[in-house]
Amino acid sequence: MEEPIIAAKEPKQLDLEPGTYYWCACGRSQSQPFCDGSHKGTGLAPKAFELKEAKRVFLCQCKRTANPPFCDGSHGRL
Repeated sequence: MEEPIIAAKEPKQLDLEPGTYYWCACGRSQSQPFCDGSHKGTGLAPKAFELKEAKRVFLCQCKRTANPPFCDGSHGRL
């Protein structure tokens, strides 16, 4: 399994509607912070998450969070 690529050293703030989303865990997606299938062959897979209501979220882009897909401040230690 390959190591995830750091897509950015700050979270992506988004206002999302209810639904299911797929967070990029590999860092290779051109649609950060969401999966576009670029992980194929890396041994990494996207993380599905569901929102029951509209919500502002901060999604990790450094791919080092202990609480995927949400930012936990890990980017501050890079």
